[in-house]
Amino acid sequence: MSWQVALAVVALAIGIPHGALDHLVTMPKAQPLKMSAFVIVYVGVAALAVIVILSFDTIGFIAVLFMSVVHFGIGDAAFLNEIDRREDSKKRLSRLLFIPAAGFTPVFIPLVNSASTQALGSVNPDLINWHRGLNQEIFFMVCALAVISIIALVLGARLREAIDLSLLLLLALLTPPLIAFATYFGCWHAMRHTARLTLTLPKCQERFARHEIGRAFLKAVIPGLPALLGTFAIAGVLALGGQSFTDEFFWMALVVVWALTVPHMVITAKLDRAALT
Repeated sequence: MSWQVALAVVALAIGIPHGALDHLVTMPKAQPLKMSAFVIVYVGVAALAVIVILSFDTIGFIAVLFMSVVHFGIGDAAFLNEIDRREDSKKRLSRLLFIPAAGFTPVFIPLVNSASTQALGSVNPDLINWHRGLNQEIFFMVCALAVISIIALVLGARLREAIDLSLLLLLALLTPPLIAFATYFGCWHAMRHTARLTLTLPKCQERFARHEIGRAFLKAVIPGLPALLGTFAIAGVLALGGQSFTDEFFWMALVVVWALTVPHMVITAKLDRAALT
């Protein structure tokens, strides 16, 4: 189990920078006072989400799951639409099928896997039966949705996306739950979101104008590195201070991560709408 947790931590480390640029996307040229107000509101929303999740742990957990499904599915569709726009593709993506399949597959299939029981038990025992005994039904419904979407992609001559979704389905089916989600979060979602950020950040655009694609991508990563370093610094201080990284501590850490996804999803919704229109 420890190696799975370690890989999940690595995936979180990869993903943190992509969510630490919300202020630059929303208010790229804001004055310090306005930027401070934005950060206060952002943190306030996350704090409210923490209270909700702690007060209604199972309901809050399920709510965050569905928000994640929407965020991941729409984010993937927006990424593909940006590619289509630049390639002037005439092959239309069936969003009605693709968005739910791309969102539910990496989230719900790992969670209804029997191997996730131990992981959820480590987080909070109350979450073990979050599906109320409908784990098999959820599993088959999500698998069917993914397969139908893959078939629709093949019929629509979207072979690249069909392969992509097939790999995601296989990842969710064949690997341990933490590995499945960690790989998706770090190698699918965070990378694609960062790639999309390069289209909005001025410094990235400057690199694109010089045909420096790799450096353009790095320009979207570097501003988020302080958040990553800060996370590890806090963990280090807690460890040196004698903090025991117990199940309770892990649960609280995950609550904070889930809570931060709430304002992040709200902020990126504007970016997603622009990409999908």
